[in-house]
Order: sequence, then C-alpha cells, then structure tokens
Amino acid sequence: MKNIPEILKDMNEVTQTNWQEHRLKIINLLCKEEYGFLPPAPQKLTWEITETENDFCAGKAPLKKITLNIKLEGGGTFNLPIITVIPVGIKKAPFFVYISFSPFTPDKFFPCEEIADNGFATLSFYYEDAASDNNDFNNGLSKAFGFTDNSFCGKIALWAWAAMRVMDYAAALPELDQTRSAIIGHSRLGKTALLAGAMDTRFTYVISNNSGCCGASISREKKGEKLRDITGVFPYWFKAGFDRYAGNESSMPFDQHFLLAASAPRNVYVSSAKEDLWADPESEFSGCIFASEAWTKLGLKGLVINENIPKTGMLYHDGKVAYHLRDGDHYLSREDWQYFMRYMEK
Repeated sequence: MKNIPEILKDMNEVTQTNWQEHRLKIINLLCKEEYGFLPPAPQKLTWEITETENDFCAGKAPLKKITLNIKLEGGGTFNLPIITVIPVGIKKAPFFVYISFSPFTPDKFFPCEEIADNGFATLSFYYEDAASDNNDFNNGLSKAFGFTDNSFCGKIALWAWAAMRVMDYAAALPELDQTRSAIIGHSRLGKTALLAGAMDTRFTYVISNNSGCCGASISREKKGEKLRDITGVFPYWFKAGFDRYAGNESSMPFDQHFLLAASAPRNVYVSSAKEDLWADPESEFSGCIFASEAWTKLGLKGLVINENIPKTGMLYHDGKVAYHLRDGDHYLSREDWQYFMRYMEK
C-alpha cells in the first residue's frame, strides 16, 4: 500500500511516557477528523436493579436488568438500560462489555450462556437505547446533550460514550476481574468498540469483529466498502465534514491503523470473515500489521505472523495484537466468541 501515514513519525525513541502523550494526539486527530469529540464524562452515575432472573442459565448465571442513572455535566440526566449475566461461584470473573444490536439477551450474535459456561461475565446494552441509528439527533444521548446534528460528534462516538458508562458500572462490581475487561462489538458496533477502547484505558482487551471500513480496515486502496459508500449512506455515524475524504483517501493525515494503535500497549483483537468482502478482510489484516509498530516500539509483540496472507482457522494469538480469519460471511458467531475467550484466557 502507498502513502500510509506513520503512527510514530518524528519519534526517535518511544517510552511509556511519551507514547501516552502521543497516543492522546492520535485520539484528538481521529476525533477532529472522523468521529467527533465524545461528550464529557458524567458528574455522577447511580443504578437501579429493575429485574432479576435467578434461574437464568439454569441458575448458573443470573440475569439482571439494570438502569444506569447518569447525571450529565450541566445538570441533565440520562437513563441507560443494561443487562448483566454473571456466572456464580467465580471470585473474579473476566468480562465483556458488549454493544448489542438487539434489546434481547441472548440473541443470534450473543450466546451468553455459552460465554458464562466458560467463566466469563457479560454486561450488554442495546445501542439504540443510547442513540438511534439514523440521522435523527432529537433523541437519546444527542437530545440529552443538546446536539441537533453531527457537527460535534457522530453516532459512533455517542455509542462509544455509552459503552464507557457501562464500564463505569462494571468497575464498581467486586466480582469482576478488572484486569481482564473487554469491550466488544460487531460491524458498525465493532467500529464503536475500537473507539471506546481507544478512549478508555480501563478496557484491557479491545475486540472488533468484522468492523470493516472506518473500523479496522485500512482505507487506502481498500476493496469492498469505501469512504464514498459509507459516508454517502451513513454520514451521521461520523463528524460532519469527514466525507471530504471520500474518493480522496490518500490525503487523510491518518488511516485506521491509528485507531488500533491508540489502544497500545493494551490488547487489541481484530477478527474477519473470509466471505465478508464488503468489510475486506485483507484490509482489516493490514490494519493490524501497520498498527503493530506502536507495540514493537514499546518493546512488546504486536501481531505475530508467519505469512502475509492469513489462513482460515489459524489463530494469531502470540502478540498484543491478535487476529483470526474464519470461514463464512458477515456475522458474530460462536466460533468468534470462543476464539476471543481463548485469547483472554492466555
């Protein structure tokens, strides 16, 4: 690929201290140019358990419906419903904050009983409970913050902000292992997970499934969905003005490997599907390769590979950047979940 911007340009020596300073510059660039700036953290967060199903998963992992009461900066409030499934008998359970396409638990993308059987807890929320997936800014978080359009931030940034509030709640639960906390999403919500993970260092694993264009995929020379496609159909996902790069990707002062690298030195996992050509697995894999420089300059292993083209069924789990390519199309499958848990168990 040509003209790929360097993550560490003009940095002769990379240390933990100057990397954190540089990482914040990367995040600021991505917010300014692509996603918009996330609203400020809330003044206060409280919660109320509204329903408990103790016999859920045959009693192995009770389900709780919880409302997060979020007091916003400036005095407003916002209520976000979430669902937790936490296995019993585990002193410190690793956990996923899952951004869901569905208000139901489980659903076709979310085998929560199987996840609980592996000793993992889940905290999930339905993304449209945070902000609608359309050009209407007169609802959800956009209305709560007084936004009328995407001039400040797009919907991806609002969904990421909501995921961080779920992490606020998770951080208060002593039964969860805060050293093994993952943010995960699929497709557009995989893009969201990458942004939330970059912004919030409490997530020790940042997992993106089939996130494609404006997610893990490099935009330059991309196959399948390109910036012109995504900004033409979903302009409200992004900050106003991002579409100026449509058809002119080479002029961007960044590419999507910047987003992946912004989570260094923590763990990032990108997964692709062989037949998901719209997302372009090759460009997702390239994103991992180019992002790995951030880890290697910090003395860590990024993506560890033995070939330039990934093979289906191979798990690239030996570095802080992980990857797998499975058979099939655009989907978050049980196979994917099993691979994610296997990596976290390492």
